[in-house]
Amino acid sequence: MLNSSKMNCVNCEGLINRSVADSTQVSVPLSFPGKRMAQMEGEGLYRLRDRKLLLEDKKRLCALAMGAALLGILLMIIHAEICPFLNTPGSNVGLILNCCISLSTGCLLLLIIAFHYKDIRLFIMDHNQLDWRIAMTSQRIFVISLELMVCSIHPVGTYWQWGLHTNSSSSSAPLCDHLSHRGTLTDVELLLSVLMFLRLYLVHRAVLLHSKVLLSASYRSIGSLNNINFTSRFVLKVLMNKYPTRTLLGFILLFWLTASWMLTLCERQTTQPTGRIETALWLIAITFLTVGYGDVSPHTSCGKTVCLFTGVMGVACTAMLVAVVTKKLALNKGEKHVHFFMLDIQVSKGIRHAAANVLRECWLLHRSNLVKGNGGEHRRHQRCLLEAIRVFRHLRLKQRKLRDYVSEMVDLPKMQMIMCDLSANWNNSYRELEQRIISMEQKLEELSHCFQRTSELLSHVLHPQNPEIR
Repeated sequence: MLNSSKMNCVNCEGLINRSVADSTQVSVPLSFPGKRMAQMEGEGLYRLRDRKLLLEDKKRLCALAMGAALLGILLMIIHAEICPFLNTPGSNVGLILNCCISLSTGCLLLLIIAFHYKDIRLFIMDHNQLDWRIAMTSQRIFVISLELMVCSIHPVGTYWQWGLHTNSSSSSAPLCDHLSHRGTLTDVELLLSVLMFLRLYLVHRAVLLHSKVLLSASYRSIGSLNNINFTSRFVLKVLMNKYPTRTLLGFILLFWLTASWMLTLCERQTTQPTGRIETALWLIAITFLTVGYGDVSPHTSCGKTVCLFTGVMGVACTAMLVAVVTKKLALNKGEKHVHFFMLDIQVSKGIRHAAANVLRECWLLHRSNLVKGNGGEHRRHQRCLLEAIRVFRHLRLKQRKLRDYVSEMVDLPKMQMIMCDLSANWNNSYRELEQRIISMEQKLEELSHCFQRTSELLSHVLHPQNPEIR
């Protein structure tokens, strides 16, 4: 019976393994053809290796996507800068630049799709799921759709002009004519060019995937034990704690240049001085610092929106800059202890000098009382005595405040060590008390045995040995 039950268990395990393998083959459409099948032996090691490969692929795809996004933004800037100067009939420079921008946009969309494909596979591997549709939540679908919509934005005004030129049989018209009378077309192309800067959201993803926080195994293990999610917010906090000055100054410089060029692009159609880059740099700087001299101001709705957003970001960055400077100027724990220790020594020395001055003025006042007819000197010594008493009280109050402030600086590790020592001492005292109680019980038992033996001996001695003698 025992052997037959063992054989049945083995057969059941084989059937379960085969069923799991079959289900893995059927319901994982995301696996590459020819990829190894999951095996029971060493499955954890294979999973770790595949997870590392997927993370490397995500890093590579994110870097390529950010490169494609920056290339598209650079081509858009070149297109916007050189088009006003290429106002010659039959010029195809604008069309070529727009084709390059569209090509980089298509590559960017493919890279984003591939990135989310790797992300879904990583989700399946982390949660040990077999169906990829489980990972397609409504939030993930919304994020993917929003990213594709944002990254697909690019100026298409040149294609429209080319279509109008092809359909008409008139002479060739300039394709890069920003000063034409088609106001609607110019506004749409301007809006699409400005919205291309939304692609910079890929920077925070690249920083997250290439940071040492995500790549460090110790960070991940300690974070998983403390239920910490390694998001871009956590990485930004780490960077602000480790490199606050470089991070904040880099962000301010990038935002300043980007906002200045966007303001120049918005104000270029007007004849105002804000359409020049040097004036835009000045206007963005004074708006960012919330100074606002009033010498220049935006005149278009797009320029006013850029300045409004710049003012909001300036307030936020100023608050962060104040926090960074305060942290840099603040004393650390050791410096605070040294500083307050030296202050305590100086105040104690001042208290001793003030007490000596009080005693001296008391002696001088007493000596002036012995000499009659010298009222002026007596009043002068009284005033000096009152001043010495006031200085002495002021120093005593300063010392009391200083010691109260020092007592508030509680060193938690030190307090923990003190509490651990007290707990250890209490445990030792409890053990000693238990041992003493046990030893007292043993001695009481010995005393009870001794009393019992003594009573037996007494009864044996007092008892008559021979009743016939009586």
